[in-house]
Amino acid sequence: MLMLARIAACLAAMAALGAASATAQQPPIKIVVPYPPGSGPDILSRLMSEQIGRDGGPTIVIENRPGGGTLIGTETVARAEPDGSTVLLVANSFVINPALKKGNYDVAASFDPVCYLAATPMVLVVQGDAPYKTLNDLVAAARAKPGSIVLSSGGPASSLHVAIEVLKRATSIDTTYVPYPGSGPAVNALMGGHVTAVWADYPTVVSQIKSGTLRGLVTTSAKRVAPLPDVPTLAESGIANYEADIFYGIVAPAKTPPEMLGKLSGWFSTALKASDLQPKLDKQGLFPVGQCGSPFGVFLRKMFDDYKQIIAASNIKAE
Repeated sequence: MLMLARIAACLAAMAALGAASATAQQPPIKIVVPYPPGSGPDILSRLMSEQIGRDGGPTIVIENRPGGGTLIGTETVARAEPDGSTVLLVANSFVINPALKKGNYDVAASFDPVCYLAATPMVLVVQGDAPYKTLNDLVAAARAKPGSIVLSSGGPASSLHVAIEVLKRATSIDTTYVPYPGSGPAVNALMGGHVTAVWADYPTVVSQIKSGTLRGLVTTSAKRVAPLPDVPTLAESGIANYEADIFYGIVAPAKTPPEMLGKLSGWFSTALKASDLQPKLDKQGLFPVGQCGSPFGVFLRKMFDDYKQIIAASNIKAE
């Protein structure tokens, strides 16, 4: 029995050594983030990188390549060697840009889907002491004084801008739109009284909503967000039937070998399930999804089609 136990222990050690050797032979994986450091996509990428490392996966290197409305980083990865060593962190702009204008990449043909990592809501917020208690209050004020309500978002031609245009089109209200470089600057303008309302990503406004400095009027999520039980969805409001979250995912250059795509999906999906990652995602207002492979590809194509239709109907132009 003692000899059998020693043999079993030896075999287990050899298996562990083999697994460690295989990981050691795996070259570093580079995630190109087409957003600046400190942004939501950048933070998520670094959280995933750290978790994959803790799980014994390969070294993950983050490379920020902002600019051109995410086109610079996106096109860089589209041209990269399809060996799985370079992947791209994508969000809504990934499917919006090709819907706005002819670019140098195609959502389906230029990339292979890896994993839909996480989502976060889009929230329309006003100052906490504003007279608008509901979305209907804001719409009524816009109708009473056409042009007096100033709406803002990070943009233009972003998913947040699209939400504003959907609202305007559904209600036929006359408002002024002021874009800012991101949700942070737009919220600062709101706090300073320069704009009436901002459609922002939830992580940017979560602390202000909790403190009462800002009030959430509506989200574009499919159902009410657990941390915001009193904030209805746009569909619930009866004003517009529009559902969309800000999504974050990973794609690889087209023609990446299936076995490498499988490895990538495994590393990212395993990291998302780690118990110690969940509190970190919660803190950032991110909700894990973990949809990998072809289902994520179907999701991306549907998002592209939906945005293309909305952009055409709302006459949104590329800047």
